[in-house]
Amino acid sequence: MAVTVRDDPYSLDPQMVREPPDTWWECLGYVGPGFVLSASIVGSGELIATTVLGAKAGFVALWIILLSCVVKVALQLEFGRYAIAHGQTAIEAISELPGPRTRGTGWMVWLWLLLWPIKILQVGGVLGGVAMVLLLVFPGTTAVVWCWVAAVVVALLVSMERYGLIERTSLVLISLFTLLTLISVTALQWTEYAVSLGDLASGLTFHLPGDMLLVFGAFGLTGVGGDEIMTYTYWLLEKGYAAYTGPYDGSDQWRARAQGWIRVMYLDAFLSMVAYTVVTMAFFVLGAAVLHAQDRVPEGDKLVETLAAMYTNTLGEWARWLFLAGAFVVLFSTLFSALAAWTRIFADAISKPLDLDFRESSTRGRLVFALAWAFPLLWAALYTIYPNAVNMVLLGGVATSAILLMVVYAAMYFRYCVPRRVAHSTPWYDVALVASAASITVFALIGLWMTVAKWWGGA
Repeated sequence: MAVTVRDDPYSLDPQMVREPPDTWWECLGYVGPGFVLSASIVGSGELIATTVLGAKAGFVALWIILLSCVVKVALQLEFGRYAIAHGQTAIEAISELPGPRTRGTGWMVWLWLLLWPIKILQVGGVLGGVAMVLLLVFPGTTAVVWCWVAAVVVALLVSMERYGLIERTSLVLISLFTLLTLISVTALQWTEYAVSLGDLASGLTFHLPGDMLLVFGAFGLTGVGGDEIMTYTYWLLEKGYAAYTGPYDGSDQWRARAQGWIRVMYLDAFLSMVAYTVVTMAFFVLGAAVLHAQDRVPEGDKLVETLAAMYTNTLGEWARWLFLAGAFVVLFSTLFSALAAWTRIFADAISKPLDLDFRESSTRGRLVFALAWAFPLLWAALYTIYPNAVNMVLLGGVATSAILLMVVYAAMYFRYCVPRRVAHSTPWYDVALVASAASITVFALIGLWMTVAKWWGGA
């Protein structure tokens, strides 16, 4: 089995070069970054946004969830290929795109930083969800109090973590809740909420539900969002893919190593896509079959209690406590992995403007430690001021859609404007990349326009 590099994986030290595995079975020993990514997606996207969409729209929105999970993977692969071939993080890569620069930082990084305050709301909503679960298990206080407790705990864990702990924790937590959710979906067929083939077919008619903010928030949050695609490059680097490939020297040996580790990355991304697509579909089916039929929408301080009904109506009242345990697992795993990712990508983004060197391990460590405390306390403060987890998550989803447009532009530039270091193995890659970019662009632009129009008209 593979182990994570012990030395600084960002340094691309030639002594860390390692030949890629030869078989798919051996490749399995090196997967992991995609599952860290999946853990950061499930809590806000799948558990909250997906079930709310299913509860409000019913099965008619099924195609949106499927499209969202599948269509973004080609962009994830392009960012991953670029990270392995160039040894660069996403922030470093997009900072080099043509255009204006300020304080050594490219315009796209500054645009990303402008969108980040909205993203802070999203994870603040997830923190609120954790607090609501804890309040139901340990009543007698308030969700706000538990919100601050959870913030301190996750800050302690992430401020002391390393990649290996993040990977193992994410994999265990997401596996546990996936199993519970799949059991609940299967149990639906023995209840009055049984799902028929007609129900599923009605979700593939490409109709749009009425609440466009919800639709496009869910599209941005389910599957890999723009920020997850960017943070994927950090997990690839910390797993060692780029370090094992080694610094670029133009040799055939280097290209062969790069192709091999990119092949491992393909397997990692594919397995994680299967995992989060299955979980997303399961959450959506539960929301559409149970909550939509009851005309119950998870919202406000009743979010967790309403979500629990998906399980108690399929497995029985005893499943309430099982759901609460599972909900805590999935929400806390999202909080944990999202904070770990945020500390890295945000530290990278602010390093150049602050005249710091993200590549220097001690500087990076201090920034990660400081942000590991700053972000949770900020999330807790926002939830204290605005305790509406659903709206916080969905607003973050709109920002994620905007970041997706940035990711599309960057990925197309990397693929067609930067000289290739590693050849693509199949022409279908380009077909998938262009189709992904086109569909995301159309969907995101229409969604953003309709959302702005709705807010403007209601103003």
